Parts: sequence; C-alpha cells; structure tokens
Amino acid sequence: MNKSYNILICPLEWGLGHATRMIPIAKALRDMNNNIIIGSGDEHLALFRKEIPGLSYLSFSGFRPGYSRYLPQYLSMFLKTPLLLYHIVREHLVLKKIIREHSVDIVISDNRFGLWNRKITSVYVTHMPLIPFPKPFRFLEFSGILLHRFIIKKYSLCFIPDLPGDLNVSGRLSHGLKLPGNVRYTGILSRFNTNGQSDEVKIASFQHNTVILSGPEPQRGILKQKLTDILKDKLPITIILEGNPDKENGPVKSGNITYINHLLTPEMKEIISGSQSIITRSGYTTIMDLISLNCSALLIPTPGQTEQEYLAEYLSGKGWFYILSQNQIEVGINLPSTMADWTGEIIKQSNYLMERALMELLEKQHEKG
Repeated sequence: MNKSYNILICPLEWGLGHATRMIPIAKALRDMNNNIIIGSGDEHLALFRKEIPGLSYLSFSGFRPGYSRYLPQYLSMFLKTPLLLYHIVREHLVLKKIIREHSVDIVISDNRFGLWNRKITSVYVTHMPLIPFPKPFRFLEFSGILLHRFIIKKYSLCFIPDLPGDLNVSGRLSHGLKLPGNVRYTGILSRFNTNGQSDEVKIASFQHNTVILSGPEPQRGILKQKLTDILKDKLPITIILEGNPDKENGPVKSGNITYINHLLTPEMKEIISGSQSIITRSGYTTIMDLISLNCSALLIPTPGQTEQEYLAEYLSGKGWFYILSQNQIEVGINLPSTMADWTGEIIKQSNYLMERALMELLEKQHEKG
C-alpha cells in the first residue's frame, strides 16, 4: 500500500487543544507520504504553520461557542443549539465543495459534527462520547449519548484519544458505554510524543513555575488575572504560557512573571518539563500533554464546564493530579511538585494504538479505491 492520499484535517475551534492533538496525527500521516491539508480558522492555521511548515492550509472556520461569564457551560451551549445546527449544515455543504476542488480522499474531523461525506473516508475524533451533565440533570446524559452515537455512525471511523482498558485518562466519558463498531482507541495524542516515540527532553536550567492558559474568553482572562495577582511577587519566577500563536510579540516581564504568547513544541517541552510546579486548566489535551511528559499539575477546571470538572476529580482521585476550584484561588495556595511516575505503560500502549488506527484508516481508503 504505497498510494499517497490527500488528507484534510479540521480541528474544532474551541481552544488550541483540538488543534495541538492533531499534530501527531498530521506528522505521522505526512511521514507516510500523504499530502496533508489543514482546514481551520486563522488562529489554528497560525499554529500549524509554525509547528508543521510545508503543509497545505485552507481557511475553513467552524463553530466557536465561547463561554458565558454568568451561565454554566452546559446551559450556555444548550441556548446556542440553533447556531450549532446552522454550522453543522453549513460546514457539511462547504466540505462537498472542498472535496471537489482539492481532490480530498480522507477527512479527519476533531469534534466538528458536519464533516462526513459518503464519497470519501471520514474520521471523527472525540474523547467524550458521553457529555457529562451536573448530577441533578444526569438523567439527560443518555439522550446526549444517543445523539453522539448517531453522529459517530455517519463517519467511517471514530478515533478516541485514550486507552481502552482500566488504565485510561477519560474515565466514564468514553468507557463503560456501548460504542458503535467503528470506534477505535488511539492512545493519548500529544504533540510532545510524535513519530511513535518521545523526543529527548531538555529541561530549562533556571528555577520557575509554569501556568498554562487555555480555552476561550472570558474565563481564560479571569483565571489569568487571579493567578497574576497571587504570583506577581512570588519566587521562583512564574512563566505564563498564554497560548496565542497568532500574536508575534515577544515575552513580556512584569514583576516575577514572564508572559509568553506562544512557544514551539521543543521550547514549550523544555519549560514545562523543568517547572517546579504547573498550574493549568483540566482540558483533555493539556492533560494528555502533561502525561506524555510525565508531569503532574494543579488542575483548575473552568467553572461550569462539566467535562473539565469531571476530569479533574477523576484524575485527582487516581492520584495523578491535584485539583483546586477557581473560587478557591488565594494567596498562599499550595503549588504541588510536577513529578509523576505513571506514564510508561500509557505511552507504550499509545504508540502502538495510534499506529494501528492510522494503518486501518489508510487500508480502508485503499479498499474504497
């Protein structure tokens, strides 16, 4: 099977995580001599141009839900359902045109519901076939499972970035469910673990703590301000990684804090791995990145985002991470060590599972002809 395919990769524009976890897939498929096309909005395209130069890039923006400053995220999303449905139909129709104009053979959609097409091989990527609800509304989860199952079945394959057994990262979000037959676990997906092996880790030589910001506004800015007020006079210094790849200005220092808009993967790996402590949201991609580097962290879930709240509780219960709610942030907060010792088997299985899933994908397209 030596044929080269045109593969369109389209991440959801809800924070950078959906884009960065596509980096190992894009690199692996490129190394298999396929032509990779990245379709997304400007911010994600800026990221891919810096991380994987030389690919093809296509402006193809999708739904950007954002957060509410006042409403829980599940309620905010419910109120935006008509807008979401509009985007699903729109991107489904736009995809037909893109397939014709760019001779697309395979499309990989990270949580973009409308990017399937019967004429080509399509892949849907998600880490939560179950969308968690608060306990009083948990009875509604089954309807969400059915809806997600309906979407998954529209695609040729569904990739879940996790391990299939008891050793897993997503918990009940993707385990203990009846999943469609086209679902495949790929192991964790991290830009720090590509080409089937983790690169040698260089560690920053100076003492520092690290804050990793992620997710849409306004909650990103709220967390940034809270942590700035607490850490500006604290030693060792704090590096705040803002996650803005489309902004070019260099580091900005204020007190004992250095703000950095964006770092390429090698530099970011160096900063994170050398941190005395790490504070971050409990976004799934951030967690996968930290696991790939064998780092723990203090997780602060985005208020009202039930997925992050569940992941933080689940992983802190396993003893892998620590948890703190946003309203508990105050002077003197405990900053735990980054050291961890649970990553080896996770990485070993992940390398094998991703390679197997991508080979099945290419074989499926080869059979389709």
